[in-house]
Amino acid sequence: MEEAFDWVSDNQGTVALTWVAVVFATAVLWFTTKGDSEAAVNFEVPLPKQCEPDWQGEVLQEPGLKASQISGSSAVQCYCPATGELLGVINPSTPDGIDRAIARAQEAQHTWALTTFSQRRRVLKTLLKYVLTHQDDIATAACLDSGKTRVDALFGEILVTVEKLKWTIDHGEKALQPSSRPTNLLMMYKSNSVVYEPLGVVAACVSWNYPFHNLLGPIISALFTGNAIIVKGSEQTAWSSNYFVEIVKGALVACGHSPELVHAVTCWPTTAEHLTSHPGISHLTFIGSKPVAHHVCTSAAKSLTPVVVELGGKDAAIILDAPNQKPMPASELSRIESIIMRGVFQSAGQNCIGIERVVAMPLAYDYLLSVLPPRIRSLRLGNSLHSLDIDVGAQVSPLNFGKLESLIAEAVSQGATLLAGGKRYTHPEYPSGHYFSPTLLAEVTTDMRIANEECFAPICLLMRAESPSHAIEITNSTIYGLGCSVFGPSSSPLHSVAAGVKTGMVAINDFAAYYAVQLPFGGVRGSGYGRFAGEEGLRGLCNGKSICVDRWGWMGVKTAIPAGLDYPMRETAWEMGKGVVELGYGETLRRKIRGLRRMIGGM
Repeated sequence: MEEAFDWVSDNQGTVALTWVAVVFATAVLWFTTKGDSEAAVNFEVPLPKQCEPDWQGEVLQEPGLKASQISGSSAVQCYCPATGELLGVINPSTPDGIDRAIARAQEAQHTWALTTFSQRRRVLKTLLKYVLTHQDDIATAACLDSGKTRVDALFGEILVTVEKLKWTIDHGEKALQPSSRPTNLLMMYKSNSVVYEPLGVVAACVSWNYPFHNLLGPIISALFTGNAIIVKGSEQTAWSSNYFVEIVKGALVACGHSPELVHAVTCWPTTAEHLTSHPGISHLTFIGSKPVAHHVCTSAAKSLTPVVVELGGKDAAIILDAPNQKPMPASELSRIESIIMRGVFQSAGQNCIGIERVVAMPLAYDYLLSVLPPRIRSLRLGNSLHSLDIDVGAQVSPLNFGKLESLIAEAVSQGATLLAGGKRYTHPEYPSGHYFSPTLLAEVTTDMRIANEECFAPICLLMRAESPSHAIEITNSTIYGLGCSVFGPSSSPLHSVAAGVKTGMVAINDFAAYYAVQLPFGGVRGSGYGRFAGEEGLRGLCNGKSICVDRWGWMGVKTAIPAGLDYPMRETAWEMGKGVVELGYGETLRRKIRGLRRMIGGM
């Protein structure tokens, strides 16, 4: 008998182990299959000949966007701002061409909207793998078209783009899941939710300072939310924009989807209005200057197209002293000093969230005044595609040089001290390049124009603050409010200062860290409105549809109009209606009971 029970016990153990093995194998199979369905696909895009190491182009004597060598042409002339070398000529899009692009995108989007998040993730994973594999090619193209250094391209183009791809792959689906919303006493039988649906075809008009990242950012979000997108890059970087869009199209095709989901548009401002006012565009993202934003928003209003506007800034880096007036440790001051150098001179100052003003309290001010001048004077300008030890690249255009020199001269006449630079720079190797000398102005005050107008250049303004509240006052003295950095010891009022500045973003004891973690990006006041990036950015490209459904409809629990409130109205309708309001929202139990009595009395 015992042997029989032993057999049963052994058999039960075997069955249990078998079930564990089956469950484990099923789980492995599910994860493996899921992984395979989302695995990145290899593909290639032809590399432009200009990105080859030995390429040399015709050096233009007076480079500009107009194709002067083609008489009467409206073509966009593309050239390298660092050297003046001609990259090519692009024929601009016409209104008819824009119409055709939108029509093709609309047709492709109908199918794309039905794809799963898994299918969309696969496209982004494919794109991520391509970018990581072809970092050198992408950085080279960005440097050729914008004049920036390779290191600036690595961090400002590659790193932030793969971060956005990775974040969207890992967290995008969660951000777009239907969200349950609370109900109330009167509607306790209802279940409420919000679902996020694609809008259709969206558009983005983006600036030239980050030709790869500014282009890819809106595309990543648009595709993951189930939309198609028309991207108008700047004429300044039209050459690389076409190459970068071909990379995205290649990823779509490799994963079995239509390349018509993404279109690049190159056109002059007069034609751009046809895009921004187009009734076929469901949402518009604009990255650019404040004056142009007024035209874009006016144009978009013709079709009531919602717009996210990310404009320039006059970002400040606030450096606080310790409350006991003791200096910060030398290592910390050195760390802050280097971050300021990067924040000001990265991409030759052509950075919407770059540091334009350094607002320092007395001890920090004196330290920076002693260390910044020699460091700024020693910065090396040039073309990093030819020399690896270049610190600062070119400006994308020389058209602003006269204004910058005028602002600097005016500030000096008003009491500022010029400690480095201050004027355009003619490079001995690249006389056709667009360079501005790295500049340091000290003793800058809020009444100077240069302290209020965006420079978008390698210019550092050193401003003295007597207290934390004074630092806040200086920071808030411009029309802008994009980003801000606040540095100081832990004993200083870091968080109260961060709360006091009127900006859309703040990094405490760091510079622009919020951009590396996909927090919602955008500003206030003269720096625009709306947000892209993060959950808010994805949801902003969706129709947030509210859905209210019966929780127990299968039991017959549904809304019914009581006779006392149905047409034709009775004399008791008012009292009954008051009863409904008091039952649902009475602040005390007694009032709710009174409301219930009124309801019953009106039936």
